[in-house]
Amino acid sequence: MPIEVGQIVEGKVTGITKFGAFVTLETGESGLVHISEVSKSFVEDINDFLKKDDTVTVKVMEIKGDKINLSIRKAQEPPKVSRPPKERDHRAPRKTPVEENLSFEDRLSRFMKESNERHDQIRHRANKRAMGNRTKKNVHA
Repeated sequence: MPIEVGQIVEGKVTGITKFGAFVTLETGESGLVHISEVSKSFVEDINDFLKKDDTVTVKVMEIKGDKINLSIRKAQEPPKVSRPPKERDHRAPRKTPVEENLSFEDRLSRFMKESNERHDQIRHRANKRAMGNRTKKNVHA
């Protein structure tokens, strides 16, 4: 049975290099576990984690021709549970029953008032920062 991407299989470490480990799979095919795919923690020396002839569980990440990319750390991760999308968009503001009865003009005037208030706050903060910078320059001069 040929291996497929996403499959989790057992293999035996047949060689170790400074950039990863070569693993022969149960099917007889050989693949590479890159050093970044050995552990969730930082791996400076792969020999601290793997030895030749170790049996490892790997996940097949990619198959390109005769090259197989494997991952030990992703084989150890629990499968991700997909959650159904939430029904309500949290970015949209909630409308109160009073707002639903307002006319377009009333909603527009409320929006303009809130927008102007926010703009004034931003302008006030910017002026405050600018004044703070001016006084600091004068103190050091």
